[in-house]
Amino acid sequence: MTIDLWPTIKKEISEQVMFEPALGTFFSRRILQHDSLGSALSDLLAMKLASPDMPQSSLKPVFDEALRNDESILAATGNDLLATRQRDPAVRFYSTALLYFKGFQALQAYRIGHWLWNQDRQAMAIWLQSQISEVFTVDIHPAARIGSGILVDHATGIVIGETCVLDDNISIMQGVTLGGTGKETGDRHPKIKCGVLLGTGAIIIGNVTIGTGAKVAAGSVVLDNVEAHTTVAGIPAVKVGKPRADQPALDMNQEINPCD
Repeated sequence: MTIDLWPTIKKEISEQVMFEPALGTFFSRRILQHDSLGSALSDLLAMKLASPDMPQSSLKPVFDEALRNDESILAATGNDLLATRQRDPAVRFYSTALLYFKGFQALQAYRIGHWLWNQDRQAMAIWLQSQISEVFTVDIHPAARIGSGILVDHATGIVIGETCVLDDNISIMQGVTLGGTGKETGDRHPKIKCGVLLGTGAIIIGNVTIGTGAKVAAGSVVLDNVEAHTTVAGIPAVKVGKPRADQPALDMNQEINPCD
């Protein structure tokens, strides 16, 4: 289902212009001159990810093509905006995530790269992955499969490998690695189920599954499957309890305490 947040975003920005007229040109270029979320998103990402060899004028048509041909990209974008607004107490406006949050922006750029990858345009997809990594310090392989309702909080240092599969409604803190174990080929990266919270700096290695509603504590190293609705912590990670919430990704409580 596509969630139309665009009228709300334009209203937010129109009100902000009243209080910060110096930002009028910025707000106009990024939001007010656009007639849809897709138009604004394409323009913003093309501006952010352009390079001397790939100017914004060349990059934007590629992004427009992806958004035009795959409606699921914008549907996921809307769900990601909702997730960010609902789960991050620092976010008062949808427009804040859209304009300023590199985790959100990196995820939407990945979605375009994933479309390119599936269109057998691997060269452009890999170029885009490299730019996303350089600009946003988030490295997501375009072949990875990622659902919607994803919060990528702070984002710096996140790595998501080629054969990773992430379901819907997952929250990922900064410094998380979803990686392989070495030179093996084939299906070699983690599978993250719905409702999972991946704490700051968590490292999950290999073709393991983090079950529905599980929580991986900050700084943990996970080498084996994690059962659904289980909290794990440590190096290597072991079961330490159960999350309070059925979907810890939604309540964002990273604490480990006797109530878990």
